[in-house]
Amino acid sequence: MSIAGRIGGGRSGVTQPRGSESDVVLGEDWVAPKPAEPAAETGGARSRRQPISLHSSPLARKIITFNLLAMAVMVAGVLYLNPFRDSLVFQRESAIVNEAELIADVFEARMPKAAPVNLAAGDGIDLTDTLAGIELPEGTDIYVFDTMGNLLVSSENVPTAPREQVEGLGVDTRSTVITSFLNRVWDWASHLARGRDDAAVVFDTRAMAESLVPKVTPQRTRMATSRNAEGATIFSVATGLYQNERMVGVVALTSAAGEIDALVRVEREQVLQMFVIAMIVSIGLSLVLASTIANPLSELAAAAEAGREKNARKMSPSRVRIPDLSGRPDEIGRLSSAMRGMVAALYDRIDANEQFAADVAHEIKNPLASLRSAVASLHVVKREDHRIKLLEVIDHDVQRLDRLVSDISNASRLDSELVKEEEETFDLMKMVGALCEHLGREAGEKGIEFITDLPKEPVVITGLEGRLAQVFVNLITNAVSFCEEGDAVRVWARKRENRVLVVVEDTGPGIPEQALGKIFKRFYSQRPEGQFGEHSGLGLAISKQIVEAHGGVIWAENIRPTDADITSEPLGARFVVGLSV
Repeated sequence: MSIAGRIGGGRSGVTQPRGSESDVVLGEDWVAPKPAEPAAETGGARSRRQPISLHSSPLARKIITFNLLAMAVMVAGVLYLNPFRDSLVFQRESAIVNEAELIADVFEARMPKAAPVNLAAGDGIDLTDTLAGIELPEGTDIYVFDTMGNLLVSSENVPTAPREQVEGLGVDTRSTVITSFLNRVWDWASHLARGRDDAAVVFDTRAMAESLVPKVTPQRTRMATSRNAEGATIFSVATGLYQNERMVGVVALTSAAGEIDALVRVEREQVLQMFVIAMIVSIGLSLVLASTIANPLSELAAAAEAGREKNARKMSPSRVRIPDLSGRPDEIGRLSSAMRGMVAALYDRIDANEQFAADVAHEIKNPLASLRSAVASLHVVKREDHRIKLLEVIDHDVQRLDRLVSDISNASRLDSELVKEEEETFDLMKMVGALCEHLGREAGEKGIEFITDLPKEPVVITGLEGRLAQVFVNLITNAVSFCEEGDAVRVWARKRENRVLVVVEDTGPGIPEQALGKIFKRFYSQRPEGQFGEHSGLGLAISKQIVEAHGGVIWAENIRPTDADITSEPLGARFVVGLSV
């Protein structure tokens, strides 16, 4: 995993532990830092969002289109499967079969039990008289055939008894505007497909009934469903006439054309009306949904585009402000928080780079000014000892510039290198112990006592071992550089639950109170007079940047003989590095 995600973009400064800025937090009180909360919007209240515009929002159009497509597919599936039509057809088929069998029972009841019956000759029963006494619904026809399939009598030629009116029974005449329109479109298309000759064909119900007669066998009733030229559904049933269990004829019954279609049309109309209502509701809800998604995204995109434009500074000289939508408990809220944090980090990095450039220019000007003065003086001095002294100054300033440029180059590359390098798991105590062993020998050669107090057990952390080693080398060498012969440097560490503290202490002069808030700033150096120009002032700033990139903290404090008297002379300096375990 890369360490890039933990690199902060803030300006350099003293890292304060938990608590207020004025609090001094000792090593035992430090805990692993929590993730930073997104910064609240500092500007005024954002302007009220405008209603979503379909013309300017492709996302809103997609949301509405996809919602309507899903609903249209569902309605089309319901109409295609047509469950209510199948139910109505089954009920009507059952009813017309019962009607045909009841009519056959009427004819059979008029037949004599013992005398022979010949329907073709009219022996045993008067078919015309019997048919005339049967009440039929309007549009329904009855046909009576002999066993050879010859038509003997039909309701087309014999007027049947008038049907009595039944209160509460009637045809559903509700308006079917949508369905009628769709049917007219369908009929128009069907007529174009069939042609005029096909449309002129008249449907023959008698032929439909005759086609069933040969299929009727003893104790078997036959039924067929067909459509006329207008597409109306017609049902036909044929059943046998029996005398003493001997089939003597066939009676066929055909229903009125389109009676089931009217009921289906009403049912379809109700489905389509619900579809229209649901479509209106869906469009409204889609607009609301689109406004909660497209509007915030549009605001975020507009803010991002404002910062991308080449002339953004001319159009809006103030900083780009990302809308604060972090209060939303969804992905847009997360996106807003992430973008706000990213923009804040970017501006912090820009400010830090500007400050760094200004500091670099300032730091380079000092040795350059010294060099220019020494070179100018070199041309006018006559004494050899003065010339040698000026050459020493020039050499010192050249070395100072070389050291400064090298340190600036390393500091400027630090961010990119931290991003590119990969983290690894290692034993922190083993690494610190190896550094202490090497640097302790160098300190001993200068007459400085070097003390280590490290835990025996491993302390395993995840990070960049080489970069953290650079931090501790810098802290230890700084402590040694401030010590004189007879002083001491102590390096110790303690592990506390989810954190580890590594402390570097010395018995040097300590840190001036006015310098405690500045020592981690770039190019700040508080050195004895004999070490002037030997340090660039970037070491502690780089150390702070590396530690914070690992999610840790670093601070400095003076070692005092008592906490009761803060004005007492310090016994030395202490640098504390806290890292998460």
